[in-house]
Amino acid sequence: MFRTSDAQLIRIFVGENDKYHSTPLYEAIVNIARRHDIAGATVLQGVMGYQGRGVIHTAKILRLTEQLPVVVEIVDVKEKVDPFLDEIADIEGVGLVTFETVRVLVGRKKKD
Repeated sequence: MFRTSDAQLIRIFVGENDKYHSTPLYEAIVNIARRHDIAGATVLQGVMGYQGRGVIHTAKILRLTEQLPVVVEIVDVKEKVDPFLDEIADIEGVGLVTFETVRVLVGRKKKD
C-alpha cells in the first residue's frame, strides 16, 4: 500500500572534479544530507553539458581533465530541506540549485 505526500525535490549542479576539504563535492553534499536525516539523495553523472561561458564538456572524447556535470538530487519535506540548504549555501563550487514541490508515493520497506 502506498501513501502520498508533498515533498521538495532539490537538484544541485556541480562539476565532477569540484572538491570540498579534499572530498569530492558531490560526496560532501550527500554526507551533509545524511547528517540532516534527509529521506533520499542520489548522484547522477552527466555525459554532456555546459554552463556559464558555454564551454561544452563531454564524455565522447578522450578526456584527462574534463569536468563533466554532476547533479545531486535530494528529496524530503520542506522542513528538513530548508536547514540543509542553509548549510550548503556558502560552499564554493555549489552552482545552480533548483527546487520544486513534488508528490511522492511512499511504499512499505522490505523486511530483511
